[in-house]
Amino acid sequence: MNNKDACEIYCYDEEKVNRIQRELEKEDISSVAQLFKAIAEENRAKITFALLKGEELCVCDIANIIDVTVANASHHLRTLHTQGVVKFRKEGRLAFYSLDDDHVEQLFVNALKHEKEGKVNV
Repeated sequence: MNNKDACEIYCYDEEKVNRIQRELEKEDISSVAQLFKAIAEENRAKITFALLKGEELCVCDIANIIDVTVANASHHLRTLHTQGVVKFRKEGRLAFYSLDDDHVEQLFVNALKHEKEGKVNV
């Protein structure tokens, strides 16, 4: 941080701070952070993107789409499933994956729009 993007004196709006702290205590921010963390890894982001169209994909499809081994794809899918990003169903010996709900899709689509507008500065 440089001097241009920081306060030059220390003061705060106690009412705002207290109100926002109370609101923050009511939310499960840790779970939200875990969701973003799950999608933040590049291969898991690619898997999420591949599932955006609502089609179910088997592990082998996903492995080929993101160009990794089936074992590696399975590992990423387990993480995404644990974090509530994807769900799966078994059909015989095959496992088909899809996004767990519309909320994940909306988050990801909005992130893509944000990036295309040039708002992400990494």
